[in-house]
Amino acid sequence: MNDPAPATRPQHLNPPEHILVDPEVVNSSLSRRVLSRMPGVPWTVCRNYQKQLQDLGTDSQVLYLKNYKGRFLRPCPGTSRYHCCGYQIIHIGENCPLQCTYCILQAYFQDRVLKIWANQQDLFQELEEHLTRSDTPIRAGTGEFTDSLALEAVTGFTGDLVSFLGDYHNICLELKSKIVELGWMHKVKHPDRVLPAWSVNSQALISAQEKDTDSLEQRMQAARACVQQGFRICLHFDPIIHYPGWQKGYARAVETIFDYVRPRDIAYMSLGSFRFMPDLEKIIMRNHPRADYVYNEFITGLDGKKRLLLPLRLEQFRFIIGRLKESGMGHNMYLCMESGAVWKKVLGYTPKELGGLDKHLLRLSFPTRSQNSPKIFIDRHKLLS
Repeated sequence: MNDPAPATRPQHLNPPEHILVDPEVVNSSLSRRVLSRMPGVPWTVCRNYQKQLQDLGTDSQVLYLKNYKGRFLRPCPGTSRYHCCGYQIIHIGENCPLQCTYCILQAYFQDRVLKIWANQQDLFQELEEHLTRSDTPIRAGTGEFTDSLALEAVTGFTGDLVSFLGDYHNICLELKSKIVELGWMHKVKHPDRVLPAWSVNSQALISAQEKDTDSLEQRMQAARACVQQGFRICLHFDPIIHYPGWQKGYARAVETIFDYVRPRDIAYMSLGSFRFMPDLEKIIMRNHPRADYVYNEFITGLDGKKRLLLPLRLEQFRFIIGRLKESGMGHNMYLCMESGAVWKKVLGYTPKELGGLDKHLLRLSFPTRSQNSPKIFIDRHKLLS
């Protein structure tokens, strides 16, 4: 499992100033790999994480290889007020080396330390117990509390994970990222059960608000490479942000997507308007004073988060979805954390008509298992109109 280090370090990944390692995982395969791929970076066995961090300085760039003792598999923290996709999180670490101005992780965690759970065998044991206890299929991913692939060049975590999960038929793994990293692909045993996924946005927003990430064109070139190797992909227009010239920017984004992939290559695509906890607004204003999108017209939603005023939100959804339908997309599009009323106004149907959003996305994730599933009686022509 100690694969050789990548030939070059990705441009988004700056070496940390220091690495902290819990004593229980000093000799784990993942810890040894990370330390070997970061020669010259000082590291310390960490018996008291908070004290070590204080000694180093809270502004230090630190990578923490942790012996994680919590649950590795957990449901997405959605809300009953809006439709949630039923995603299951495989928790592999916290925080992200990318510098997206709108990132919700800035408000989730008390510090910006990059944390990796180095006790992989505990993760694999929990997954094995869950996947052998029940044959019920699950749709899971690693991109909730960190970018799925941003640290892959030094951790190899995704390569280990896809190799392990290749022995289980009842899980489909989504890998959501904003960078190009395909070093894990050769370890996939069944490409139909792994979904490489990218966040997509207008290039103007990527350039201004997603520092150190790869361009939309680079992401889509990687998506095409995955398709050529037998994978289906997922795309996520999230967060959609209201800014001057957004129509031109998002229209071009849709064109760029279909310059590289076809609608049938996409398992599903989500669209989510920018929404945020009140605490995040203050953080963005302090850390990213040029991110003027936080001064748009927002209301407080039923979940306590601020979201774009409904008429503006509907306008953006209708515009982007209209372009996507013109390009051939159909019922494999969904809205992230929106009400049934918004679904109806934008897509013309609700999750209930799909049999529930979670079940619908499971069918899209496991297409071969879905052939014997009950049919969904929805007018296809209406979906594409």
